[in-house]
Amino acid sequence: MSIASTSANNPPSVLLVGGGIGGMAAALALARIGVAVDLLEQSATIGEIGAGLQLGPNAFAALDALGVGEAVRRGSVFTDRLVMMDAVDCGEVASVPVGEAFRARFRNPYAVSHRADLHGAIHEAVKQHPLIRFHTSAQVAHVDMGAQGVTAVTQDGRRFKADAIVGCDGVKSVVRARLIGDAPRVSGHVVYRAVVPAADMPADLRWNAPVVWAGPDCHLVHYPLRHGEQYNLVVTFHSREREEWGVSDGSKEEVLSYFEGVHARPRQLLDRPTSWRRWSTADRDPVARWSEGPATLLGDAAHPMMQYLAQGACMALEDAVTLGEAVKACGFDMPAAFKLYEAARVARTARVVLSVREMGRLYHAKGVERLVRNSLWVGRSPERFYDAVEWLYAWRPEHCLEDAPGALQPRGVAMAEPAAALSPH
Repeated sequence: MSIASTSANNPPSVLLVGGGIGGMAAALALARIGVAVDLLEQSATIGEIGAGLQLGPNAFAALDALGVGEAVRRGSVFTDRLVMMDAVDCGEVASVPVGEAFRARFRNPYAVSHRADLHGAIHEAVKQHPLIRFHTSAQVAHVDMGAQGVTAVTQDGRRFKADAIVGCDGVKSVVRARLIGDAPRVSGHVVYRAVVPAADMPADLRWNAPVVWAGPDCHLVHYPLRHGEQYNLVVTFHSREREEWGVSDGSKEEVLSYFEGVHARPRQLLDRPTSWRRWSTADRDPVARWSEGPATLLGDAAHPMMQYLAQGACMALEDAVTLGEAVKACGFDMPAAFKLYEAARVARTARVVLSVREMGRLYHAKGVERLVRNSLWVGRSPERFYDAVEWLYAWRPEHCLEDAPGALQPRGVAMAEPAAALSPH
C-alpha cells in the first residue's frame, strides 16, 4: 500500500521503534484512531528500567487523552508540596503547595510514580488493542525509506515493512541516525538512582513531597513511591571523569566521594541503598526538524533532555497525544501529519530542553551564585509560582496542535524564569 493511498477508510500501518513509555503511548494513540502498529522492542521482554518519576498536570492530561489516566492515578502518590532545600546549611529555599489550589489551576494533580507502574498501566491498555502487535528481541539495525513506505531491518535479519515509522528509541536512536545523524551531547552529569523501603528512610525525611537538596555541583532527591511503602532516591553530580552515555551498576564509594561538602542530614541518605544504578546522562541541542517523509521521532529520540525539570516522560506523553491528533487532522496522510506534529512540538520541547539546563545550573550553584539562588524565591506566593509554570503545566490535548505555524502564533523558544519549576526528578 502506497503512502498516498492511505485514508480514514484505508488507514496506514506504522512501525514504532522502542517499547518504552513514549513508544507504548504512541502505539496507543495511533491504534485508538485506527492505525495498525508493529512495536519493535530490542529487549527480550516489554518492560521499563529505572525507579521513580514525576508526573505533572500536563502528563495526566495526556494520560487521560490516552484513556489510561485513572489506571495511572491508582498507582501514584499525590504529593503535598514541591520542596527545595540547601544541602549545605539545611535551610529551606522554597516550598510550593500542590494541593487543592494547584489542582484547580491546572485541572490535574502533581504525583510521583514508579516507572514500572506507569509503563505497566499503559502496557495493559496496549495489550488489549487488536491493532498493536509486539515484537521483542527486535533491535533495529537500520531503516530504509522509499516511495512505497519504510522497512526496518533488525540485527537478526528480520524485515518489518509499513507505510511509516516513528523512532521512539531514545538518545541512541537508530531512526534519528537515519534522519539527522547528529551525536548526543554527553553532559558530564552522572545520576545514581535507587529505591529503598520506607522503613529504611530516616524518620525525619519521610516527607510526602519530591524534595531536592541542592548542593555545589551535586544534589540529592527523595520522594515516596507505591503508597508510601518505598522511597525513590536520586543523586546527581558533575563527574571528574570523561563520561560516555550509558547505564551501569553504581559504586557507593563513588557517590560518597562527591558529597563530602553537604550537611550530614541529607548525606545520611547515601548509606540507605543496598545497590545503585548509574546513568551517565546526555541531551542534544534542539533541532528545528526531526521528520522526513514517512518517518518522524518521539520522546528522547526527538528531544533528549536531562532530568532537572522532571519532564522527560511528560514530554513523550504529550508527543504521543499530539502525534495522534496530527494524524487525524491530516486525514491519515502520514508525511503531512508528521510535519504538523513536528511543527506543533519543536518550540515547546526546545523550551523545555533549554529550561532544564538552566534549572540544573541553579540546583548545582556554589559560592555567591548559591546565595543568589537561595534569594530568588523569598516571599514568593504560591500563585506566583503557579504563574511561572503556567506555560509548562497548562498543556491540554484539545489545544495541542495550536503551536504549529498557521494554527496560532507559535510561542517563542525561551527559557523558563528561575522560579518556573521546583520539580526534582
